[in-house]
Amino acid sequence: MGMGGGGGSGTMAEINITPLVDVMLVLLIIFMVTAPMMNKAGVEIDLPKEEGPALDPAEEQLILSIDADLTYYINDNTFTEDELSSTLKAVAKANPDMPVFLRAAGSVPYSTVAHVLAAAKQAGMPRVGLVFDPMGARDEGKEE
Repeated sequence: MGMGGGGGSGTMAEINITPLVDVMLVLLIIFMVTAPMMNKAGVEIDLPKEEGPALDPAEEQLILSIDADLTYYINDNTFTEDELSSTLKAVAKANPDMPVFLRAAGSVPYSTVAHVLAAAKQAGMPRVGLVFDPMGARDEGKEE
């Protein structure tokens, strides 16, 4: 009847691709889910303490300051937190390419500094930097 005894035709070996594709898709999903978590690992890093270059006094600068009482200043002008976004938008519109330097007292919470940085970026200030004291400046004021 049509059942041959295998007279001359060798065994035909085929690789089944379906399980291979299934395994690869599962691995892809696992890596896609775990990859963003790798950046959020709590690694202890001792950040370097370096002396940075001094600000160029010849270049026109806009200095945004936050003091320990959470009072906001642009250069020497005071404004409130409620006026923050509207003031920054007006300044950004008047001076679109001027660099902005953010000075904050050490006791100002990080969330406040982050809020001001975000407000400056949303106002259209493309160049915002942080100002810090040089390494020796903090030690000069202390007497032991």
